[in-house]
Amino acid sequence: MAPLAPPSATPTTPTAPTAPTAPTAHVTPTASTASTARTAETIETTETTETTEAARTTEGAATAPAPRWASVRHLGPNWYASVMGTAIIANAGAGLPLAIPGLRTVCAAVWALSLAALLVLLTARALHWTHHRDQARAHLLDPAMAPFYGCLSMALLAVGGGALIVGRDWIGLPAAVALDTVLFTAGTLIGLAAAAAVPYLMVARHRIDEASPVWLLPVVAPMVSAALGPLLLPHLPAGEPRQTLLLLCYAMFGASLLATLVMLPLLFGRLALGSALPLALTPTLFLVLGPLGQSTTAANAFADAAPGVLPEPYARGFEAFAVLYGVPVIGFALLWLVFAAALVVRARRRGMGFAMTFWAFTFPVGTCVTGAEGLARHTDLALFRWLALALYALLLAAWLVAAFHTVRGLVSGALLAGPGRATPAPRQATARTT
Repeated sequence: MAPLAPPSATPTTPTAPTAPTAPTAHVTPTASTASTARTAETIETTETTETTEAARTTEGAATAPAPRWASVRHLGPNWYASVMGTAIIANAGAGLPLAIPGLRTVCAAVWALSLAALLVLLTARALHWTHHRDQARAHLLDPAMAPFYGCLSMALLAVGGGALIVGRDWIGLPAAVALDTVLFTAGTLIGLAAAAAVPYLMVARHRIDEASPVWLLPVVAPMVSAALGPLLLPHLPAGEPRQTLLLLCYAMFGASLLATLVMLPLLFGRLALGSALPLALTPTLFLVLGPLGQSTTAANAFADAAPGVLPEPYARGFEAFAVLYGVPVIGFALLWLVFAAALVVRARRRGMGFAMTFWAFTFPVGTCVTGAEGLARHTDLALFRWLALALYALLLAAWLVAAFHTVRGLVSGALLAGPGRATPAPRQATARTT
Protein backbone atom coordinates (compact mmCIF):
# COMPACT_ATOMS: atom_id res chain seq x y z
CA MET A 1 0.00 0.00 0.00
CA ALA A 2 1.52 3.26 -1.13
CA PRO A 3 2.01 5.91 1.55
CA LEU A 4 -0.41 8.81 1.53
CA ALA A 5 1.00 11.91 -0.08
CA PRO A 6 1.05 15.00 2.13
CA PRO A 7 -1.55 17.60 1.28
CA SER A 8 -0.20 20.15 -1.11
CA ALA A 9 0.11 23.63 0.24
CA THR A 10 -1.95 26.32 -1.46
CA PRO A 11 0.44 28.59 -3.35
CA THR A 12 0.55 32.13 -2.13
CA THR A 13 0.73 34.88 -4.69
CA PRO A 14 3.81 36.93 -4.01
CA THR A 15 3.19 40.51 -3.01
CA ALA A 16 4.78 43.16 -5.19
CA PRO A 17 7.46 45.11 -3.40
CA THR A 18 6.39 48.54 -2.25
CA ALA A 19 8.17 51.56 -3.52
CA PRO A 20 10.75 52.93 -1.10
CA THR A 21 9.75 56.00 0.82
CA ALA A 22 11.75 59.08 0.03
CA PRO A 23 14.20 59.87 2.81
CA THR A 24 13.31 62.71 5.09
CA ALA A 25 15.91 65.12 6.30
CA HIS A 26 17.08 65.00 9.89
CA VAL A 27 15.93 61.36 10.52
CA THR A 28 17.15 60.01 13.85
CA PRO A 29 18.15 56.31 13.72
CA THR A 30 15.83 54.12 15.76
CA ALA A 31 16.70 51.09 17.92
CA SER A 32 15.29 48.76 15.23
CA THR A 33 17.65 50.17 12.62
CA ALA A 34 20.70 49.78 14.89
CA SER A 35 19.70 46.17 15.73
CA THR A 36 19.40 45.30 12.04
CA ALA A 37 22.86 46.72 11.38
CA ARG A 38 24.37 44.71 14.22
CA THR A 39 22.67 41.52 12.95
CA ALA A 40 24.06 42.04 9.46
CA GLU A 41 27.52 42.62 10.90
CA THR A 42 27.25 39.41 12.97
CA ILE A 43 26.20 37.36 9.93
CA GLU A 44 29.09 38.76 7.90
CA THR A 45 31.55 37.97 10.70
CA THR A 46 30.19 34.41 11.02
CA GLU A 47 30.51 33.81 7.27
CA THR A 48 34.08 35.10 7.32
CA THR A 49 34.97 32.84 10.25
CA GLU A 50 33.42 29.76 8.62
CA THR A 51 35.21 30.49 5.36
CA THR A 52 38.53 30.81 7.17
CA GLU A 53 37.99 27.56 9.11
CA ALA A 54 37.00 25.71 5.93
CA ALA A 55 40.14 26.96 4.21
CA ARG A 56 42.28 25.84 7.14
CA THR A 57 40.61 22.40 7.14
CA THR A 58 41.21 21.97 3.41
CA GLU A 59 44.81 23.08 3.78
CA GLY A 60 45.32 20.70 6.71
CA ALA A 61 43.88 17.77 4.76
CA ALA A 62 46.13 18.54 1.82
CA THR A 63 49.23 18.75 3.98
CA ALA A 64 48.36 15.86 6.36
CA PRO A 65 51.39 13.62 6.87
CA ALA A 66 51.33 10.13 5.37
CA PRO A 67 50.86 7.20 7.79
CA ARG A 68 54.03 6.06 9.51
CA TRP A 69 55.87 3.29 7.67
CA ALA A 70 53.41 3.44 4.77
CA SER A 71 55.83 1.39 2.67
CA VAL A 72 55.11 -1.75 4.71
CA ARG A 73 51.33 -1.40 4.83
CA HIS A 74 50.79 -3.91 2.02
CA LEU A 75 53.71 -6.19 2.92
CA GLY A 76 51.93 -9.51 3.35
CA PRO A 77 53.13 -12.86 4.70
CA ASN A 78 53.54 -14.08 1.12
CA TRP A 79 56.90 -12.30 1.05
CA TYR A 80 58.37 -15.07 3.20
CA ALA A 81 58.15 -17.27 0.10
CA SER A 82 61.16 -15.38 -1.27
CA VAL A 83 63.19 -16.46 1.78
CA MET A 84 62.09 -20.06 1.33
CA GLY A 85 62.95 -20.00 -2.36
CA THR A 86 66.41 -18.59 -1.68
CA ALA A 87 67.23 -20.97 1.17
CA ILE A 88 66.29 -24.04 -0.88
CA ILE A 89 68.87 -23.03 -3.49
CA ALA A 90 71.56 -23.50 -0.84
CA ASN A 91 70.09 -26.57 0.84
CA ALA A 92 69.43 -28.47 -2.40
CA GLY A 93 72.68 -27.37 -4.04
CA ALA A 94 74.77 -28.76 -1.20
CA GLY A 95 73.31 -32.23 -1.71
CA LEU A 96 73.72 -32.50 -5.47
CA PRO A 97 75.32 -35.81 -6.54
CA LEU A 98 77.97 -33.96 -8.52
CA ALA A 99 81.36 -32.62 -7.48
CA ILE A 100 81.61 -29.01 -8.66
CA PRO A 101 84.53 -26.91 -7.37
CA GLY A 102 83.31 -23.95 -5.35
CA LEU A 103 79.68 -25.15 -5.28
CA ARG A 104 79.56 -25.41 -1.50
CA THR A 105 80.98 -21.92 -1.08
CA VAL A 106 78.35 -20.51 -3.42
CA CYS A 107 75.65 -22.36 -1.50
CA ALA A 108 76.93 -20.92 1.77
CA ALA A 109 76.78 -17.42 0.28
CA VAL A 110 73.21 -18.00 -0.89
CA TRP A 111 72.30 -19.24 2.58
CA ALA A 112 73.75 -16.04 4.08
CA LEU A 113 71.58 -14.07 1.66
CA SER A 114 68.50 -15.97 2.80
CA LEU A 115 69.38 -15.29 6.45
CA ALA A 116 69.74 -11.56 5.74
CA ALA A 117 66.44 -11.53 3.84
CA LEU A 118 64.74 -13.29 6.74
CA LEU A 119 65.97 -10.72 9.26
CA VAL A 120 64.85 -7.82 7.05
CA LEU A 121 61.42 -9.35 6.53
CA LEU A 122 60.92 -10.13 10.21
CA THR A 123 61.64 -6.48 11.00
CA ALA A 124 59.39 -5.18 8.24
CA ARG A 125 56.54 -7.48 9.23
CA ALA A 126 56.88 -6.37 12.87
CA LEU A 127 56.46 -2.77 11.70
CA HIS A 128 53.49 -3.87 9.60
CA TRP A 129 51.74 -5.37 12.63
CA THR A 130 52.63 -2.38 14.81
CA HIS A 131 51.47 0.41 12.50
CA HIS A 132 48.94 -1.29 10.20
CA ARG A 133 47.02 -3.75 12.32
CA ASP A 134 43.85 -3.21 10.30
CA GLN A 135 45.59 -4.42 7.17
CA ALA A 136 47.18 -7.34 9.02
CA ARG A 137 43.75 -8.45 10.23
CA ALA A 138 42.39 -8.05 6.71
CA HIS A 139 45.08 -10.45 5.47
CA LEU A 140 43.84 -13.07 7.95
CA LEU A 141 40.34 -12.85 6.48
CA ASP A 142 41.50 -12.93 2.86
CA PRO A 143 41.25 -16.50 1.47
CA ALA A 144 44.07 -15.76 -0.96
CA MET A 145 46.41 -14.31 1.69
CA ALA A 146 45.70 -16.06 5.01
CA PRO A 147 47.33 -19.39 4.04
CA PHE A 148 50.61 -17.59 3.43
CA TYR A 149 51.05 -17.34 7.20
CA GLY A 150 52.42 -20.86 6.85
CA CYS A 151 55.32 -19.38 4.88
CA LEU A 152 56.74 -17.76 8.03
CA SER A 153 57.18 -21.19 9.59
CA MET A 154 58.78 -22.66 6.48
CA ALA A 155 61.11 -19.69 6.05
CA LEU A 156 62.40 -20.11 9.62
CA LEU A 157 62.83 -23.86 9.12
CA ALA A 158 64.57 -23.57 5.74
CA VAL A 159 67.09 -21.01 6.99
CA GLY A 160 67.65 -22.96 10.21
CA GLY A 161 68.23 -26.20 8.32
CA GLY A 162 70.60 -24.41 5.97
CA ALA A 163 72.67 -23.32 8.96
CA LEU A 164 73.57 -26.97 9.65
CA ILE A 165 73.84 -27.97 5.99
CA VAL A 166 76.14 -25.20 4.69
CA GLY A 167 76.05 -22.25 7.10
CA ARG A 168 78.33 -24.01 9.56
CA ASP A 169 81.19 -23.51 7.09
CA TRP A 170 81.02 -19.78 7.78
CA ILE A 171 79.66 -19.43 11.33
CA GLY A 172 81.03 -22.61 12.90
CA LEU A 173 79.23 -25.73 14.08
CA PRO A 174 78.27 -24.53 17.61
CA ALA A 175 76.68 -21.35 16.26
CA ALA A 176 74.94 -23.32 13.51
CA VAL A 177 73.48 -25.78 16.02
CA ALA A 178 72.28 -22.95 18.26
CA LEU A 179 70.75 -21.04 15.34
CA ASP A 180 69.00 -24.10 13.95
CA THR A 181 67.69 -25.05 17.39
CA VAL A 182 66.07 -21.64 17.81
CA LEU A 183 64.69 -21.43 14.27
CA PHE A 184 63.53 -25.05 14.22
CA THR A 185 61.69 -24.65 17.53
CA ALA A 186 60.05 -21.37 16.53
CA GLY A 187 59.24 -22.58 13.02
CA THR A 188 57.71 -25.82 14.26
CA LEU A 189 55.51 -24.13 16.85
CA ILE A 190 54.34 -21.50 14.36
CA GLY A 191 53.78 -24.17 11.73
CA LEU A 192 51.64 -26.32 14.00
CA ALA A 193 49.61 -23.28 15.05
CA ALA A 194 49.11 -22.24 11.42
CA ALA A 195 48.19 -25.80 10.42
CA ALA A 196 45.33 -25.69 12.94
CA ALA A 197 44.24 -22.04 12.90
CA VAL A 198 44.33 -21.20 9.20
CA PRO A 199 42.22 -24.18 8.07
CA TYR A 200 39.73 -23.23 10.81
CA LEU A 201 39.50 -19.72 9.36
CA MET A 202 39.07 -21.17 5.88
CA VAL A 203 36.18 -23.34 7.04
CA ALA A 204 34.56 -20.68 9.23
CA ARG A 205 34.93 -17.64 6.99
CA HIS A 206 35.78 -18.77 3.47
CA ARG A 207 33.92 -20.77 0.86
CA ILE A 208 34.92 -24.17 -0.47
CA ASP A 209 34.56 -22.99 -4.05
CA GLU A 210 37.34 -20.47 -3.32
CA ALA A 211 39.84 -23.32 -2.77
CA SER A 212 43.21 -22.72 -4.38
CA PRO A 213 46.67 -24.29 -4.09
CA VAL A 214 47.67 -21.73 -1.45
CA TRP A 215 45.38 -23.57 0.97
CA LEU A 216 48.11 -26.23 1.13
CA LEU A 217 50.68 -23.85 2.63
CA PRO A 218 49.70 -24.05 6.32
CA VAL A 219 49.34 -27.84 6.32
CA VAL A 220 52.68 -28.38 4.56
CA ALA A 221 54.65 -26.51 7.23
CA PRO A 222 54.78 -29.51 9.63
CA MET A 223 56.19 -31.60 6.77
CA VAL A 224 59.12 -29.19 6.49
CA SER A 225 59.73 -29.66 10.22
CA ALA A 226 59.62 -33.43 9.70
CA ALA A 227 62.19 -33.26 6.90
CA LEU A 228 64.65 -30.94 8.68
CA GLY A 229 64.26 -32.14 12.26
CA PRO A 230 66.57 -35.17 11.81
CA LEU A 231 69.47 -32.76 11.21
CA LEU A 232 69.47 -32.03 14.95
CA LEU A 233 69.53 -35.69 16.06
CA PRO A 234 73.35 -36.05 16.18
CA HIS A 235 73.51 -33.04 18.51
CA LEU A 236 71.11 -34.52 21.09
CA PRO A 237 72.01 -36.97 23.84
CA ALA A 238 71.79 -40.58 22.71
CA GLY A 239 68.81 -42.67 23.64
CA GLU A 240 65.36 -41.36 24.42
CA PRO A 241 65.90 -37.70 23.36
CA ARG A 242 66.86 -38.77 19.85
CA GLN A 243 64.08 -41.33 19.61
CA THR A 244 61.54 -38.79 20.79
CA LEU A 245 62.54 -36.17 18.23
CA LEU A 246 62.61 -38.69 15.38
CA LEU A 247 59.17 -40.05 16.21
CA LEU A 248 57.79 -36.53 16.65
CA CYS A 249 59.05 -35.73 13.17
CA TYR A 250 57.37 -38.89 11.92
CA ALA A 251 54.11 -37.81 13.58
CA MET A 252 54.29 -34.41 11.85
CA PHE A 253 54.98 -36.26 8.60
CA GLY A 254 51.72 -38.16 9.02
CA ALA A 255 49.68 -35.14 10.11
CA SER A 256 50.81 -33.07 7.14
CA LEU A 257 50.44 -35.90 4.64
CA LEU A 258 46.88 -36.77 5.67
CA ALA A 259 45.85 -33.10 5.76
CA THR A 260 47.24 -32.71 2.24
CA LEU A 261 45.23 -35.71 1.06
CA VAL A 262 42.11 -33.97 2.38
CA MET A 263 42.95 -30.70 0.61
CA LEU A 264 43.89 -32.06 -2.82
CA PRO A 265 40.38 -33.23 -3.83
CA LEU A 266 39.01 -29.75 -3.01
CA LEU A 267 41.64 -28.19 -5.22
CA PHE A 268 41.20 -30.54 -8.14
CA GLY A 269 37.43 -30.26 -7.82
CA ARG A 270 37.65 -26.52 -8.35
CA LEU A 271 40.01 -26.92 -11.31
CA ALA A 272 37.77 -29.50 -12.97
CA LEU A 273 34.28 -28.29 -12.06
CA GLY A 274 34.52 -24.80 -10.61
CA SER A 275 35.77 -21.46 -11.82
CA ALA A 276 39.25 -21.10 -13.24
CA LEU A 277 42.03 -19.69 -11.10
CA PRO A 278 42.83 -16.01 -11.58
CA LEU A 279 45.85 -15.54 -13.81
CA ALA A 280 47.95 -14.23 -10.91
CA LEU A 281 47.28 -17.41 -8.91
CA THR A 282 48.15 -19.84 -11.70
CA PRO A 283 51.81 -20.20 -10.57
CA THR A 284 50.52 -21.49 -7.22
CA LEU A 285 49.69 -24.77 -8.94
CA PHE A 286 53.36 -25.56 -8.36
CA LEU A 287 52.66 -25.55 -4.62
CA VAL A 288 51.22 -29.05 -4.96
CA LEU A 289 54.79 -30.21 -5.58
CA GLY A 290 55.70 -29.06 -2.05
CA PRO A 291 54.08 -31.81 0.01
CA LEU A 292 55.07 -34.40 -2.61
CA GLY A 293 58.75 -33.50 -2.74
CA GLN A 294 59.02 -32.63 0.94
CA SER A 295 57.43 -35.89 2.08
CA THR A 296 59.88 -37.82 -0.12
CA THR A 297 62.71 -35.80 1.41
CA ALA A 298 61.41 -36.53 4.92
CA ALA A 299 61.10 -40.27 4.27
CA ASN A 300 64.72 -40.39 3.12
CA ALA A 301 65.82 -38.28 6.09
CA PHE A 302 64.18 -40.80 8.43
CA ALA A 303 66.04 -43.61 6.68
CA ASP A 304 69.35 -41.77 7.14
CA ALA A 305 68.74 -41.07 10.83
CA ALA A 306 66.97 -44.23 12.04
CA PRO A 307 70.01 -46.57 12.27
CA GLY A 308 71.51 -46.12 15.72
CA VAL A 309 68.45 -44.23 16.97
CA LEU A 310 65.65 -46.79 16.67
CA PRO A 311 65.93 -50.51 17.38
CA GLU A 312 65.34 -53.14 14.74
CA PRO A 313 63.19 -53.81 12.82
CA TYR A 314 62.13 -50.14 12.78
CA ALA A 315 65.42 -48.81 11.49
CA ARG A 316 65.43 -51.13 8.49
CA GLY A 317 61.73 -50.46 8.04
CA PHE A 318 62.45 -46.76 7.55
CA GLU A 319 65.10 -47.62 4.95
CA ALA A 320 62.60 -49.67 2.97
CA PHE A 321 59.87 -47.06 3.44
CA ALA A 322 62.07 -44.34 1.91
CA VAL A 323 62.13 -46.14 -1.44
CA LEU A 324 58.70 -47.75 -1.37
CA TYR A 325 57.07 -44.42 -0.59
CA GLY A 326 59.40 -42.01 -2.35
CA VAL A 327 59.49 -43.53 -5.84
CA PRO A 328 55.73 -43.45 -6.60
CA VAL A 329 55.29 -40.05 -4.96
CA ILE A 330 58.11 -38.47 -6.95
CA GLY A 331 56.55 -40.03 -10.04
CA PHE A 332 53.25 -38.28 -9.33
CA ALA A 333 55.17 -35.07 -8.65
CA LEU A 334 56.66 -35.21 -12.14
CA LEU A 335 53.20 -35.77 -13.62
CA TRP A 336 51.85 -32.77 -11.73
CA LEU A 337 54.84 -30.70 -12.82
CA VAL A 338 53.93 -31.23 -16.48
CA PHE A 339 50.25 -30.47 -15.79
CA ALA A 340 51.01 -27.28 -13.86
CA ALA A 341 53.57 -26.09 -16.41
CA ALA A 342 51.01 -26.47 -19.21
CA LEU A 343 48.48 -24.34 -17.31
CA VAL A 344 51.13 -21.71 -16.60
CA VAL A 345 52.02 -21.51 -20.29
CA ARG A 346 48.34 -21.06 -21.14
CA ALA A 347 47.99 -18.33 -18.50
CA ARG A 348 51.07 -16.59 -19.82
CA ARG A 349 49.56 -16.50 -23.30
CA ARG A 350 46.44 -14.94 -21.81
CA GLY A 351 48.39 -12.08 -20.30
CA MET A 352 49.65 -13.31 -16.92
CA GLY A 353 52.20 -10.84 -15.60
CA PHE A 354 54.66 -11.04 -12.73
CA ALA A 355 53.35 -11.32 -9.19
CA MET A 356 54.87 -12.53 -5.94
CA THR A 357 53.21 -15.87 -6.69
CA PHE A 358 56.13 -16.50 -9.08
CA TRP A 359 58.07 -17.62 -5.98
CA ALA A 360 55.84 -20.70 -6.03
CA PHE A 361 58.13 -21.92 -8.83
CA THR A 362 61.09 -22.18 -6.42
CA PHE A 363 60.64 -23.90 -3.06
CA PRO A 364 58.27 -26.67 -4.26
CA VAL A 365 60.63 -27.57 -7.09
CA GLY A 366 63.50 -27.48 -4.61
CA THR A 367 61.78 -30.06 -2.42
CA CYS A 368 61.59 -32.35 -5.44
CA VAL A 369 65.33 -31.85 -5.89
CA THR A 370 66.07 -32.90 -2.32
CA GLY A 371 63.64 -35.81 -2.68
CA ALA A 372 65.43 -37.03 -5.80
CA GLU A 373 68.79 -36.63 -4.03
CA GLY A 374 67.55 -38.84 -1.20
CA LEU A 375 66.34 -41.51 -3.61
CA ALA A 376 69.70 -41.38 -5.39
CA ARG A 377 71.44 -42.10 -2.07
CA HIS A 378 69.22 -45.05 -1.17
CA THR A 379 68.89 -46.65 -4.61
CA ASP A 380 72.28 -45.69 -6.06
CA LEU A 381 70.61 -45.26 -9.44
CA ALA A 382 71.91 -42.81 -12.01
CA LEU A 383 68.30 -42.08 -12.96
CA PHE A 384 67.65 -40.18 -9.75
CA ARG A 385 71.01 -38.41 -9.88
CA TRP A 386 70.21 -37.02 -13.31
CA LEU A 387 66.68 -36.18 -12.20
CA ALA A 388 68.06 -34.17 -9.28
CA LEU A 389 70.40 -32.25 -11.60
CA ALA A 390 67.65 -31.51 -14.12
CA LEU A 391 65.25 -30.29 -11.45
CA TYR A 392 67.97 -28.16 -9.88
CA ALA A 393 68.58 -26.47 -13.23
CA LEU A 394 64.85 -25.71 -13.40
CA LEU A 395 65.00 -24.39 -9.83
CA LEU A 396 67.86 -22.02 -10.68
CA ALA A 397 66.03 -20.67 -13.72
CA ALA A 398 62.86 -20.10 -11.70
CA TRP A 399 64.79 -18.37 -8.90
CA LEU A 400 66.56 -16.03 -11.32
CA VAL A 401 63.26 -14.98 -12.91
CA ALA A 402 61.50 -14.44 -9.58
CA ALA A 403 64.45 -12.63 -7.99
CA PHE A 404 64.97 -10.32 -10.98
CA HIS A 405 61.35 -9.20 -11.11
CA THR A 406 61.16 -8.85 -7.33
CA VAL A 407 64.20 -6.58 -7.18
CA ARG A 408 62.88 -4.53 -10.09
CA GLY A 409 59.49 -4.20 -8.40
CA LEU A 410 61.11 -3.11 -5.15
CA VAL A 411 63.23 -0.48 -6.89
CA SER A 412 60.22 0.93 -8.75
CA GLY A 413 57.99 0.66 -5.69
CA ALA A 414 55.32 -1.25 -7.62
CA LEU A 415 55.40 -4.32 -5.36
CA LEU A 416 54.92 -2.30 -2.18
CA ALA A 417 52.16 -0.09 -3.55
CA GLY A 418 48.63 -0.81 -2.45
CA PRO A 419 45.74 -1.54 -4.78
CA GLY A 420 44.62 1.44 -6.81
CA ARG A 421 41.88 3.55 -5.35
CA ALA A 422 39.33 5.41 -7.37
CA THR A 423 39.54 9.18 -7.07
CA PRO A 424 36.50 10.40 -5.16
CA ALA A 425 34.14 12.69 -7.04
CA PRO A 426 34.32 16.34 -5.95
CA ARG A 427 31.53 17.37 -3.61
CA GLN A 428 29.02 19.76 -5.10
CA ALA A 429 29.46 23.26 -3.72
CA THR A 430 26.50 24.83 -1.93
CA ALA A 431 25.89 28.54 -1.72
CA ARG A 432 25.00 30.16 1.57
CA THR A 433 21.81 32.19 1.45
CA THR A 434 20.62 34.66 4.03
